[in-house]
Amino acid sequence: MNALDHRLNAYSAALADGRLRDKVTAAAYTEGAVRQVTAAVAPMHRQAGGDAAIESQVLFGETVRVFDESDGWAWCQLETDGYVGFVPRSALGPDGEPATHRVAALLTPLYPEAELRRPPLKMLSIGSRVTITGTASVRDLDYALLADGSAVAAGHLLPLGETIGADYVSVAEGFSGLPYLWAGRSGSGVDCSGLVQLARMMTGSCPLRDSDMQEKTLGTALDISRGLPPLIRSDLVFWQGHVGIMSDSDTLLHASGRAMSVVKDPVGEVVARLESRNLPVTSIRRFSDCTAPGLRWGR
Repeated sequence: MNALDHRLNAYSAALADGRLRDKVTAAAYTEGAVRQVTAAVAPMHRQAGGDAAIESQVLFGETVRVFDESDGWAWCQLETDGYVGFVPRSALGPDGEPATHRVAALLTPLYPEAELRRPPLKMLSIGSRVTITGTASVRDLDYALLADGSAVAAGHLLPLGETIGADYVSVAEGFSGLPYLWAGRSGSGVDCSGLVQLARMMTGSCPLRDSDMQEKTLGTALDISRGLPPLIRSDLVFWQGHVGIMSDSDTLLHASGRAMSVVKDPVGEVVARLESRNLPVTSIRRFSDCTAPGLRWGR
C-alpha cells in the first residue's frame, strides 16, 4: 500500500483519522472533533512545539478537525484545504454557528463594538470567516455585527456564496508589495503557493496548499519539451519549490523570497536566474476560466 501524504492525511502508528481505517494501520482511530479558529492567524507546524518548522497558517473563523491534544498543541486538519499539522490549542475554540461571510480586504479591524475609534480586538485577514447576526450604521460607516457585539466594516465582507470576481490574477495583484512570509497565507504575508491559494480562493475555488500539490492539480499542463510556449495572463509557472502567476505574456507575479515581497518580474529574467541554479521550469499550467481581466481589486 502506497504511503499517503502526511500533509493531507492525519495518521501515525499510534493514532489515525477514522476516515482512513481502510487505508492505514494504526493502534487507534478517532473521528476527531471540530473546532473553530479564534486567533486572527495561527501557525500550523509540522510537529508540536514552537521551534518546529511552520508549514502553513489557519485563519479566524476557519474550522479544523482535532484528532489529539497534548501539551498545549492540537493535531488537526484544516477543513478549508485539508492540510494537517499542529496548531496552538490556545488559537482554537468550540465550533460555532456556520459562517455567513468572508473577509475580502487584505486586513480589516475587528472592533469590540460598532465604533472605529475603539482599539481593535484583532486584525482579520482576507479569507477569514465570520458569522454576521446584525448590522449597524455609525457616522456614515456601515458595520456588520457578530453575535458577541464585535463589529467589522461591512464593506470589507462578502457573503460566503459570492466572490471578488472571476479573474484571480486581479486578486493576486492586490497583494503586490505584501511581505514574503514562509508558510504565510494571510493578508500580513504570503509565500508563493499561499498567494496562489488565496487569490483562487477569493474567486471561487480553493487549491491545495503547497506548490507541488498545485502543480499536480491546477489547470492543464502545457508542452514544455521544446522550451517555454507563448504565455498568457493567468498561466502558472512552476519550478521545484516555487510557483508564479503570469500577469501578462512577459511578467511574472510571485511571492519572492529573494525580494522578500510580492513582486512583478520579467519572466525571462526569473527563468534564467533559476536555471543558473539548476532549477529549470518544471511545468506550465493553464486555466480555461480566467484569462481575461476582471474587476480590479486592491487594499
